[in-house]
Amino acid sequence: MACGFRRSIACQLSRVLDLPPEYLIKSISAVPISRKEEVADFQLSVDSLLENNNDHSRPDIQLQTVRLAEKLKCDTVVSEISTGPGTVNFKINRELLTKTVLQEVIEDGSKYGLKSELFSGLPQKKIVVEFSSPNVAKKFHVGHLRSTIIGNFIANLKEALGHQVTRINYLGDWGMQFGLLGTGFQLFGYEEKLQSNPLQHLFEVYVQVNKEAADDKNVAKSAHEFFQRLELGDTQALALWQKFRDLSIEEYIRIYKVPAHSPALLSCGAALDEYSWRLGVHFDEYSGESFYREKSQEVLKLLDSKGLLQKTIKGTAVVDLSGSGDPSSICTVMRSDGTSLYATRDLAAAIDRMDKYNFDKMIYVTDKGQKKHFQQVFQMLQIMGYDWAERCQHVPFGVVQGMKTRRGDVTFLEDVLNEIRLRMLQNMASVKTTRELENPQETAERVGLAALIIQDFRGFLLSDYQFSWDRVFQSRGDTGVFLQYTHARLHSLEETFGCGYLNDFNTACLQEPQSVSILQHLLRFDEVLYRSAQDLQPRHIVSYLLTLSHLAAVAHKTLHIKNSPPEVAGARLHLFRAVRSVLANGMTLLGITPEHRHRIC
Repeated sequence: MACGFRRSIACQLSRVLDLPPEYLIKSISAVPISRKEEVADFQLSVDSLLENNNDHSRPDIQLQTVRLAEKLKCDTVVSEISTGPGTVNFKINRELLTKTVLQEVIEDGSKYGLKSELFSGLPQKKIVVEFSSPNVAKKFHVGHLRSTIIGNFIANLKEALGHQVTRINYLGDWGMQFGLLGTGFQLFGYEEKLQSNPLQHLFEVYVQVNKEAADDKNVAKSAHEFFQRLELGDTQALALWQKFRDLSIEEYIRIYKVPAHSPALLSCGAALDEYSWRLGVHFDEYSGESFYREKSQEVLKLLDSKGLLQKTIKGTAVVDLSGSGDPSSICTVMRSDGTSLYATRDLAAAIDRMDKYNFDKMIYVTDKGQKKHFQQVFQMLQIMGYDWAERCQHVPFGVVQGMKTRRGDVTFLEDVLNEIRLRMLQNMASVKTTRELENPQETAERVGLAALIIQDFRGFLLSDYQFSWDRVFQSRGDTGVFLQYTHARLHSLEETFGCGYLNDFNTACLQEPQSVSILQHLLRFDEVLYRSAQDLQPRHIVSYLLTLSHLAAVAHKTLHIKNSPPEVAGARLHLFRAVRSVLANGMTLLGITPEHRHRIC
C-alpha cells in the first residue's frame, strides 16, 4: 500500500536528515495524476520540513532540495529520484507498484486506505453525531435532508476509522411552536382534516395562527399559556400534544411505507427507520426535546446556583456570556412565564449525553443559521464548569437554492425523493434494456439519490449552492449517475469474465499509460480519506471518485478483456476489479449504495 512505500522512502530520508521516519511520513504525498505519461509517484515538500524553522536566513529552498536529492539513492522500491520546485520526487518500481496496489486493494477490501500509516496511532474514540432532527407536526423539510446525508457521511467516516459512533436523531417535538399549534388548533382546527391529512392540516393551522398572533396579542398570550401548561404537565394540553405527535408519526409511516404489522406502529423508531431506509441511513437513538422538559428546569437551577442566571425587567432569565453586558452575548434561557427554550433543552441534552455516553466528541449537524446558538450553548457549558464542552463541535451547512419540482417550490423531503425517482425512471425508460431490471423503481431511487448526494457534496458544506435537476441526472460528466453507471459496468465485467481470470495476474501486462494512471490514483485514496477525516468535508472523496471513474472510462475503451490473450485479460480484469472495489468503498462512505445492475442509463 501507499503507506508501505511512504515508510520505505521515509526510512531512507531518516538516515540522511537524522529525523525519525514517523516525523517524515505525512510530508511524503502521492502525486496527483497528470496528462503526462511519466510522472513521479510520491514527492517530499522540502519547505514543509523547514516551515517550523524560524531562521529566516536559511539557505535557498531549491538548493536545499537539490542537495538532499543528491544524498538519496535508488533501491528495490524507488527506481528514480528527481527534483521539482521545492520537492524531491520518487518514482516507484513499476512492477512492485502494480503488484502491491492490486493485491492490497483486493485483500483489504472495505478497509483499503484505512490501514494506512497516516492513521497509525489514531486513538479510538466515542463519538456522538446528532443529525437529521425533523420537526414533529411538520413535514420533513429539505434542510433536514442536507443534515441527514451530511451527518450520515460523518458517522460513516468515523465508524470506518474504528471509532465508536452513536447516531442520534433529535426530534423537534417540544417548544413554543406547540403552544402556537395547540392554540391554533383550538381556533382553526378540524378533527376530520386532522385525521385525513395530519401534516398538511397542522401546517395550515400553524401558518394561520402565526399570522393571527402577529396581529392579536391575545392569541400570542394564549399560545404562551398553552405551552406553559405543557411544561407544567397539564393533562389536557399534553393529550392534544400527544395526538399531534402520534398522528404525525402515523403519517410518516404512511409516506415511508412502514409495514402496518410493525409492533411499534406509533413509535418514533418505527416511523423514522423507514424514512431512513429510503435514504440508506440508520440511527442508534431517537430522542426529542420533550425528553428534556424536566431536565431543563434542573439546568436553570444549576445556572442560578452558580450565579450565572440574571433576571431581566421583562421577567426572562438570561446568561451574560461576555460578563460585561454586551447585548450580542446575552443568551435567554427562560421565558418570563418560566418555560424553557431551545438553548435550555440543548444544554440539558448535552449534559445527559455526556452522562450516558461519556463521549470524546459530539458533533451537531445543522444549517449555518444556528452557528451563534451552538457557540452560546458550548460557552455556557464551559462556564457552568463542564470542561468537556470543548469536545462539542457544530458542523454547519449552507442553503440549497433552486430545488424545484413539478409541484413548484419544494421544501419537503417526500417531494424531493419522489421527484428523484420519477426523473430517474424517465431517464431509464428511454433505454430499451431497462425492462430487464427486477425492480426499476428501487434502482431509480438508488441511482437518483446518488445523483443528489454527489451534487450536494461537490463543494464546501458551508457554501450555498444552486441546484439543477437537469445537471444532476446527466449520465456523463461529474455526476452521481456517472459514478453508479461506472460501478455497475465494472461489476458487469466481473460477472462476465471473472470466473476464468481472477486467480492470478502478470504485472508486466499492466504497464500501459492508462493502467499506470489508475494505479497512481489508487495510491492516493488513503490521503483523500485522511483529508476528509481532518476537515469532515466529503468533497475530497467526491473529487477522487469522479476522477477514478473518468480514468476507468478511458481504460475501458482501450484495455479490452474480450479477445485479449488470457494473461493480458486476467491482469486487466484485476485492475478493473480494484477500481470497482475502491469506487464502492468511497461511495459507501458518502452514503451511496453502489448499483450492480449495469443497464441503468
